[in-house]
Amino acid sequence: MVSGSETKFAHEPSYYLGQSLVRSQVPLAPLTSWRVGGPAEWYAEPSNLEELKQLLIWADQMPITFLGAGSNLLISDAGVAGLVIATRHLRHIYFDPETGHITAGAGVPLPKLAWQAAKRGWIGLEWAVGIPGTIGGAVVMNAGAHKSCMRDILVAAQVFNDDGTIVSLTKEDLDYGYRSSILQRHPRLVLQATLQLGIRSTKTNAMELSTQHLHHRQTTQPYHLPSCGSVFRNPTNYSAGWLVEQSGLKGYRIGGAVVSEKHANFILNCGNATSADIWQLIRHVQTVVYDRWAIQLIPEVKVWGDFSGS
Repeated sequence: MVSGSETKFAHEPSYYLGQSLVRSQVPLAPLTSWRVGGPAEWYAEPSNLEELKQLLIWADQMPITFLGAGSNLLISDAGVAGLVIATRHLRHIYFDPETGHITAGAGVPLPKLAWQAAKRGWIGLEWAVGIPGTIGGAVVMNAGAHKSCMRDILVAAQVFNDDGTIVSLTKEDLDYGYRSSILQRHPRLVLQATLQLGIRSTKTNAMELSTQHLHHRQTTQPYHLPSCGSVFRNPTNYSAGWLVEQSGLKGYRIGGAVVSEKHANFILNCGNATSADIWQLIRHVQTVVYDRWAIQLIPEVKVWGDFSGS
């Protein structure tokens, strides 16, 4: 049982708030790419803005967290207190052929959008075909690969403020840095984003570029076991994976969590890992790398819940 705020419906396993079903003690592990973590105290999947507003009013003073694809996330074994709101149903997509703009809902999978753009011969998003996240998460994290990132193509993102208002933020407003934005320091829900793609090309060329990027990721990174992708941000002048590898940590294991032999910046769930195993391995890697190189590796992965006992 998750310890958390008292709720006025604590005795109910689930109930409807308008058209949105609010459920209690929902397992979150199946909703993350690491396949670990405890339950949400309360969980809902709004399909439109009105349902989202109703959920925020209902949640009142309890903690609220927003779940996208769960691909860059470590949830504690104890779970998450308060209300977890999933954006998986916010999946509208609009291509404007006149401007080259793409507007996509926060829950749209990034690879899906990248392939749809490529099939139209639009260049600028092919780097994202292998990133297992959503548009909302990509905006928050300034996701990137192959020397490109969201900052390069973002026009504006619509976000939902705590007071119920919706505002449009530009890349300058988001204060983008390497895998960072103001939305990490001051969390708000991303509703949708508008992207500006660059050179128009042929469908064949765009698909070939996208396929090349995907092939590179599949041949250099492990996809055979659950992971969150890259665990650590690359420090200045170094690759995090290189530092971990040179520290002799490839294959190092704690419980069911292991540092990948293929790419040392990946931690894999070998089938029976707990969140505590992964967290302890992250901390061990940080300690070993710091002791050898005097460099503090900063996790790229977001962490939810209490790991104080891990």
